[in-house]
Amino acid sequence: MNFKHLHYFWVAARAGGVVKAGEQLHTTPQTLSAQIKLLEDRLGRRLFRKSGRRLELTEDGHVALGYADEIFALGNALEAALRETRDGQKVLDFRVGIADSVPKSVACHLLEPALALPDRVRMVCHEGKHAELLAQLALHRLDLVIADEPLSSRISIKAFNHALGTSPTSFVAAPGMALEGEFPRCLDGVPMLVPGAASPLRQLLEAWLTRHGVAPRVVGEFDDGALTRAFGRAGRGVFLWPTVLEAELVAQDGVRVLGRSDEIVAEFYAISVERRLTHPCVVAITQAARRELFGA
Repeated sequence: MNFKHLHYFWVAARAGGVVKAGEQLHTTPQTLSAQIKLLEDRLGRRLFRKSGRRLELTEDGHVALGYADEIFALGNALEAALRETRDGQKVLDFRVGIADSVPKSVACHLLEPALALPDRVRMVCHEGKHAELLAQLALHRLDLVIADEPLSSRISIKAFNHALGTSPTSFVAAPGMALEGEFPRCLDGVPMLVPGAASPLRQLLEAWLTRHGVAPRVVGEFDDGALTRAFGRAGRGVFLWPTVLEAELVAQDGVRVLGRSDEIVAEFYAISVERRLTHPCVVAITQAARRELFGA
């Protein structure tokens, strides 16, 4: 069996078709289709069938995909196990995706235990949209995705949620912002920087504001937590921040805390293709998050 043909099939199955797979592999859909056809001829089974304008896996295709997942996961493990530094010491590769809505300071605290392992670790971080990172995880190009929302059951990716912890939310602002009254009445009519529409915090925030009868003036919506922090530090509006890192934010940015809410809760997850965690970096991250960052 030609494993290049198997790899083309694997990427096409995980990407949802030859067009998207071609974009990832930098080749044409026609070339992919021809290579997959050679694999089908070799196996004597059809792996895909047409469903309208889409391709879907046959029963044999699902069987082949399961084996392909294991084959290429083992290939990645082999490469990582044999990679060495110049002095002969093995290096543990760790590829992690960070959802852009996760505050960078939270991500830094979560990832730090991986670099504190006794083994040498080469950590490669990718930032992006939640769905894009999950697609990379499904292709085994990432070992872990850190996100502020769990993997939905509606997404057809074989992966598992590992809860890291939760945090109440603090409302913070630059010291120069003019506010009147006590919290939360002081939020009424003031400029505010809110999470993007897709963020899990957005609906919680809007419901909380409605319950308290306050209506801030939304001046910006951001998917990126670092950009929200930058505009907030510049005095452009009140913004939300995880309470577990409130003291660090105040010390670094000089902002002030207006109030807190136990109803607007930020959740953080490690999403992995492993049901039982075995990667040393992932184990270190999950244990430290539960015991120290969020456990405290």
